[in-house]
Amino acid sequence: MDGIIQRTLIIILIVEFITGNVLNAFVALVNCMDWAKRRKISVVDQILTALAISRIGLLWSVFTGIVIVVLYPSLLLLENFMIMIHITWTATSHFTLWLATCLSIFYFFKIANFSNSLFLYLKRRVKRVVSMTLLMSLIPLCVNIFSWKTNNYICFEGFKSNVSCSSSLNNFTKSYRFLLILNTTLVSVPFTMCLTTFLLLISSLWKHHKKIQHNAQGCRDAGTTAHVKALRVIIASLLLYFIFFLSQVVQLWSSVMLKKTLTILSCQAAGVSFPSLHSCVLILGNTKLRQASLYVWWWLRCRAKDVEPSGP
Repeated sequence: MDGIIQRTLIIILIVEFITGNVLNAFVALVNCMDWAKRRKISVVDQILTALAISRIGLLWSVFTGIVIVVLYPSLLLLENFMIMIHITWTATSHFTLWLATCLSIFYFFKIANFSNSLFLYLKRRVKRVVSMTLLMSLIPLCVNIFSWKTNNYICFEGFKSNVSCSSSLNNFTKSYRFLLILNTTLVSVPFTMCLTTFLLLISSLWKHHKKIQHNAQGCRDAGTTAHVKALRVIIASLLLYFIFFLSQVVQLWSSVMLKKTLTILSCQAAGVSFPSLHSCVLILGNTKLRQASLYVWWWLRCRAKDVEPSGP
């Protein structure tokens, strides 16, 4: 039974890996082509392109880690190799989460309407707000990497010294759990920020809806449409954020992770859904990307029918 579940999880991971790479490569390619054509790129396209690139890196680092754990567990004892793998995963995971949060912040300031003076001040400087948010996020990234390197050094020193295998494994497990606690705490920061923008955007939509009720009962204007569109993107982000966050918590409370391959695969399958499925949501929510995806779909259908496409 465990063998069937393991094969199923591996298939899910492979599908998520392929889908995520294709979708994120598509986002980056469309935005880069548009940038080359227009000789300029908007803030949203900059965030989306950077997000797509970081997600491709994250997918490959996760895939590499799973292959090592399942097929080549002896490589886990190579200190320099593990440092390289973990730093790559940490950096790509960090920027994936924070760039998605920056996207939610950008949508919030561009669409929401409040009379608060601080909000209006930040709204006029939304580009700077996004840049500073991303810059400040480097602090938890450095904390994460430094903490991991410190615990990693202690762990490997234990393996090298003349201590029992069970004692070394126990120290490794404690170190692993500490890092998961730290990582889960750091992940909760962008999740909380994304949740805050969602709640504030709902508040703005409610006030906007009450305001236009006096002019046109039941009518949806451009402002309402923009609010709803942004809410859909943020809701999808929150849902996938939560799945990723939950996968971290499950790993945290699992005992001796290296002996639980199914637990590792289950958590990774849940976590990989964030960089894979969220890209699909962003494509559907962006007019340019959605139109480009429809054209590609139409072109593939024509190629499948051996018809030379002349126009949509």
